[in-house]
Amino acid sequence: MCRLIESIKLQNGLLQNIEWHNKRFNEARKELFGIDDHVDLKQVVIVPNTLGDGLYKCRILFERQIEVVEFQPYTARCVRSLQLLECDNIDYEYKYENRLVFDKLMAMKGDADDILVVKNGHITDTSYSNIVFSDGKKWITPDTWLLNGTQRQHLLAEGIITEANITPSSLKHYKWAKPINAMLDFETTPLVEILF
Repeated sequence: MCRLIESIKLQNGLLQNIEWHNKRFNEARKELFGIDDHVDLKQVVIVPNTLGDGLYKCRILFERQIEVVEFQPYTARCVRSLQLLECDNIDYEYKYENRLVFDKLMAMKGDADDILVVKNGHITDTSYSNIVFSDGKKWITPDTWLLNGTQRQHLLAEGIITEANITPSSLKHYKWAKPINAMLDFETTPLVEILF
C-alpha cells in the first residue's frame, strides 16, 4: 500500500486547522489499516524552534505509523487558468504520496496553470486542491470531490461555503473560482476567472 500524507499549515509557529487534520489522519488509519488508537497530531508534531515566524508546510508521511515529519517553507503557486480534463477512473479518496495520476493529467494541461478534473461528467478538484465557485452571491464547492480536504470540511462546517452538483455545462453560472486546501485559506487565496 502507498504511503499517505497529511499536510498542515504552520503559520508563525502554530499548526492551523489541526482538529480537521487529526480527524482525517485517524480516519485514514482506521479505514485503511484497521487501527483504532487515536493519535493527537498536536502532541506528536514537534515544531523546531529554529523555524521562527513565517509560513511552512508540515508534511507527515505515514502508513500504520508516522514515518516522517518534515517542514518546508511555503509559497503559494499562482493559478490564473484551469484546463478541464476528463478522467473517470481517478481514485484519490485518501491523500496518497503517489500522485502519478495527477502527473499524467498535468502533462495534458497545455498552457493552463492547473487542471480541473471532470469525473463521470461532474466537476471535482484541481491537481492539488478542492475548489469553490462564486455566482456573485455565495460560494459553492462541488459535492463530487476527489479528496474531502480539511479546509473544505472546515468551510462547510462553518457555513462559509455550500455544496452543489456542478457539471462542466453549469460552470457558465459562476464568475470566479478559488482553489482551497490546507495551505490556501479562503480569505486570502486569489480569484481565478472562469473562462470555460
